Amino acid sequence: MSAEALTVALVAIARPTFDVPLAQSMASDAAAQLHGAGFTVTGSGDTLIMDGSATEQTRRLLAGATFDVLVLLQASFADSSVAVELAQLAHERRVPVLLWAVPDARAGGRLRLNSLCGINLAAHALMLRHIVYDHHLGLPGDPSIVEKIAQLARVGGALRRLQGAIIGLVGDHPAGFDTCAYDAADLAHLFGVEVRSLPLTAVLAQAASTAEAERDAFVERVAAFTPNLDALDRSGVRGTAGVYSALRRTVNDLQLAGLSVRCWPEFFTELGCAACGAMSVLNEERCPASCEADVNGTVTSLLLQALSGEPPLIADLVSIEPESDSGVLWHCGLAPASMADPQAEVLGTVHSNRGLPLLFEFPLKPGRVTVARLHRTVAGAGTRGYQLAIGGGTMLQAPKSFTGTSGVIRFDRPALDVFDTVMRAGLEHHISFVYGDVRHELRWLARMVGLTVLDLT
Repeated sequence: MSAEALTVALVAIARPTFDVPLAQSMASDAAAQLHGAGFTVTGSGDTLIMDGSATEQTRRLLAGATFDVLVLLQASFADSSVAVELAQLAHERRVPVLLWAVPDARAGGRLRLNSLCGINLAAHALMLRHIVYDHHLGLPGDPSIVEKIAQLARVGGALRRLQGAIIGLVGDHPAGFDTCAYDAADLAHLFGVEVRSLPLTAVLAQAASTAEAERDAFVERVAAFTPNLDALDRSGVRGTAGVYSALRRTVNDLQLAGLSVRCWPEFFTELGCAACGAMSVLNEERCPASCEADVNGTVTSLLLQALSGEPPLIADLVSIEPESDSGVLWHCGLAPASMADPQAEVLGTVHSNRGLPLLFEFPLKPGRVTVARLHRTVAGAGTRGYQLAIGGGTMLQAPKSFTGTSGVIRFDRPALDVFDTVMRAGLEHHISFVYGDVRHELRWLARMVGLTVLDLT
């Protein structure tokens, strides 16, 4: 997510008994830096907040604004009152708070700003009130502050987008798949997400009655990147086209942010096709779709997409090879086509167990990836019995390991160590991943919602 899409609330706090001209220059330079980095800046900007009247005016301004991170610039020392009042407002919205101090020059004279002591005072006050915050010490102009603010803003933006998001649940998870169970009240508490149950029979009926013109449009679309489509069973391919049309219509009508679909056996047995190819296209369209009605998997994918701006994928960890220190992330064929290795073809295929189209087959492209999972565990291990599993690694350029979609990953930790952690924790069999490195943001997000981290890195 670019800085242009992020909004920073900047508030410069000072006290008139310190060096006000120097504090003002710090605030002006900080505001100029954030504007120059492409952020949308709201709040008091470079106006110094030094009394109760200015604080109240700023609080009212922020109460009516939408922003992704609150930056409290301690332009000079001040007591914690202003920081507490404004941070409390951000905390209630689950917006990250950054305490920024600027250093004083050790010139043997007056302590002109005492900014560091100011954020120390604020930090203690926020800690007592259970308000999560980060801190930074540095002069405006330091590029590291831009990246830190951007990371925190991505977290705030992700939580804002999840608040009120609706996930469509099509059918129930298969028997024996406890890994796909969910609790709607827990998800509402943690992220403000709503789960809306949709009858599988209704979606199947909509798919079966899809107009031929809509099926034609889907087939033409996927034929543009799948050279062997004509070699597959025509009825099955057009059946998947009907599934896409039904799911897409449902997403549009209900304004869904994601889907969790009972993908077997009914799509195969009643429609003679796979849902996977339809879900692949939805994933490409930034509507995360998880198979086997895995709601928590869809929530995890939504988090990854909101933080990275890239399409995520839910997959199984199906292989660990100690000799090459690598694992394989695989699924039957619902990956977005943009994840394909550019040196390989994207081929249409049939389901490996059911023998029906339409799915997509390709090796995953090489690159840095982040893996994650909202992990439902026993109460006491985290908030309401949840943790957030976070890991990272590099997807290697390699031929496909199995039919369907697969990628060879070298984790940041030895592969056997990752596998042992997965097994000892009883982690769900689905894990979501996305290209890019958003591990820092995920850790911060976990802090914001009160989740402990299951570390896979």
